[in-house]
Amino acid sequence: MSLKTLDNSLELLKYFTREKPSWGVRELAKEMGISHSIVYRTLASFEKYGFLKQDPVSKKYELGFRFLEYGQMVKEKMRLSEIVYPIMKRLAKKAEESVFLTWLDKFDGVTVEIAESDHPIKYDVSLGTRTPLYVGASCKVIMAYLPKEKQQDIITQGLKAFTRKTILDEDTLLQDLAEIKNKGWCYSAGEFSEGVFGLGVPLFNTENEVIASLTICGPEYRVEEMNMEEALIQLKKEASEIQGYLNHFSGNYK
Repeated sequence: MSLKTLDNSLELLKYFTREKPSWGVRELAKEMGISHSIVYRTLASFEKYGFLKQDPVSKKYELGFRFLEYGQMVKEKMRLSEIVYPIMKRLAKKAEESVFLTWLDKFDGVTVEIAESDHPIKYDVSLGTRTPLYVGASCKVIMAYLPKEKQQDIITQGLKAFTRKTILDEDTLLQDLAEIKNKGWCYSAGEFSEGVFGLGVPLFNTENEVIASLTICGPEYRVEEMNMEEALIQLKKEASEIQGYLNHFSGNYK
């Protein structure tokens, strides 16, 4: 297999997202701008090895169970459920809102662990949710600590409006990121999802490179009921404990 073929194959997998989880051969070929015969062969190969599966009725392809296996392997290696989740659950109980652990993955933040609040109404997001780094507290607090050139690379990829509050102006975004880094935390409301707030802090590896964030999230209408100063104190305290764990197992996070 040539490197170009490999690149095209891996590029194809990126089109399977939470928003668009299944694709037909011709529609994917049109979206990617390449021959449908190439797309068909690539999809068939991924299906053969369990990375994709084809719906017998619609004939469309979607992600297969092989990714579930790999995802579980990654999670077990990180030992999130064993060590980090109880800390997050404790914070969720204190803050009375859900708590999210978001991991840096190139230009995105990926939700890798969730401790839900006991409220019947809460911010609904799933494990594996991928969000651009320029929007929302959990992601912007990561982007704020990236090198300037990486911030610029993210902006160059294009800024998409998710709500009317999404920051789309480059200078405004960079100023916002500088303020977040100066404070050491980020608060946002309604930038990624309407009516949802987030309060996040960054997490680092032993080389002081940002790798993740810990965030309290919930419906925006409940913000007035919160003691934001106390919530931030508790968030920083629990994040510090998680940071100690990351420092101890730093070899997995470089």
